[in-house]
Amino acid sequence: MNFKKAFYLLLGVLGLLLGAIGAVLPLMPAFPFLLLALFGFSKSSKKLHDWFIGTSLYKNNLESYIAGNGMSRAAKRRVMFVVTLLMSFGFFLMLRKGLYLPCGILFGVWIFHLIYFGLIVKNPREEKAVDPQ
Repeated sequence: MNFKKAFYLLLGVLGLLLGAIGAVLPLMPAFPFLLLALFGFSKSSKKLHDWFIGTSLYKNNLESYIAGNGMSRAAKRRVMFVVTLLMSFGFFLMLRKGLYLPCGILFGVWIFHLIYFGLIVKNPREEKAVDPQ
């Protein structure tokens, strides 16, 4: 195995571990780490990629997003809550030290997350009820 594939394998395993923890802990999002695992496994090995997309962890957290069906509102709120919590911690630590430029950059990243999850990532498509008439 060459260095590049080993690196992607390590990235996939790390993403899978953090994603599994995030699926259990309510304060840690699973979504970005599972995307990292998907990316790492797909670049390292076709067998690992196929295995990962067959797991319930993938199916419950990423499958609808990857298929283009979006994310549920509850999942979006959960992700944004954790992102806001973690970013605010870093923001206030930097603010205490007088690091205003990094605070502005972090604030901009937070705004991007709001826009991305609020406006760009769609909600799952709902089946419309068929009128019997």
